[in-house]
Amino acid sequence: MNLKNIFNRIGNWEAWPFKLLYAPIAPVWGWYMLRSGSVWFFTPSNPKITFGGMDGEPKTEMYDLLPKHLYPATCMVLPQQDFDIVKADFEKSGIQFPCIVKPDVACQGILFRKIDTEAALQHYHNTMPVDYIIQALVNYPMEVSVFYIRQPQDAKGTITGFLHKIPLQVTGNGKDKLEDLILQHPKAQKRIDEMFNKHKAHLQHIIPMGEKYMLSYAANHNRGAHFVDLKEQIDDQLLSVFDEISHGIDDFFYGRYDIMCTNVEDLKNRKNFMILEYNGCGAEPNHFYDTGYTLFGAYREILKHWKALFQICNYNSRHGIKPWPFQKGLQFLGKIKAHFKLIRDTDEKLI
Repeated sequence: MNLKNIFNRIGNWEAWPFKLLYAPIAPVWGWYMLRSGSVWFFTPSNPKITFGGMDGEPKTEMYDLLPKHLYPATCMVLPQQDFDIVKADFEKSGIQFPCIVKPDVACQGILFRKIDTEAALQHYHNTMPVDYIIQALVNYPMEVSVFYIRQPQDAKGTITGFLHKIPLQVTGNGKDKLEDLILQHPKAQKRIDEMFNKHKAHLQHIIPMGEKYMLSYAANHNRGAHFVDLKEQIDDQLLSVFDEISHGIDDFFYGRYDIMCTNVEDLKNRKNFMILEYNGCGAEPNHFYDTGYTLFGAYREILKHWKALFQICNYNSRHGIKPWPFQKGLQFLGKIKAHFKLIRDTDEKLI
């Protein structure tokens, strides 16, 4: 690697590994631990979500707190189940192909797949070592994320970030093969091994002019998604939607909603939208990616959110919702670490 490339990688802070990006401000997190007297000071943030939603919370746990009309039809699957039982539950749920599958406990879009056929579902099922969910594919054209914060003593919260999330994709020109389009894409080319493995059956196909080819259906920053800032669209009408949902969940004070909708106006009018999932205190305020923030601007945004998180936890702790005991949190993280290693290894093998 030449010197220019080295400086480019150093300057491109958005592509830094998570631990490196957060290392300079980690002492602030440590200070909140000291002030609270607990390593797991954040767990009272969302009392009805495991670990406050920092890590390892089941998606089905979060769906159970939502009215059914607000999220896609969902079917829970155990890895040891006979596939005939899986098929029966699938048909009973009303879900049809194509559909979405993902681990019940996951992160960063790992093992998130779009499934088109029964054979593909059986292959996924036979490969999966952990509980997973089958979910109806939502065909609304726009995916957005909304970061929501509400202090427990307040009836009204705030929306600190609003993004349009565009999953990693390429557009055909009628001449280049998919392999070439991946190599030309600024984000896809940084994930060559993953892209070539997942799409090897189509690499030599020429993508027609104007046709979009989805490289990933997970609209996560670390999966190559592109973010468009919608902060100009944040207003009282949008906030009222998420105040209502969050009060309905009860005890949800801090986190990020990921939503499919037809457009922003329909979302504001409570029409034509589905909550794909919502993440608790482990949710990153991802609106500083792709939207013109400097590194120091991103740090200011993160620290602002951490301060609000601490205030929520401090209030809840003083009102009887105590942080997890140290040993309980340590044991939980050990199990989650092993779980994430297992699903990462499986993700690399699953085509």
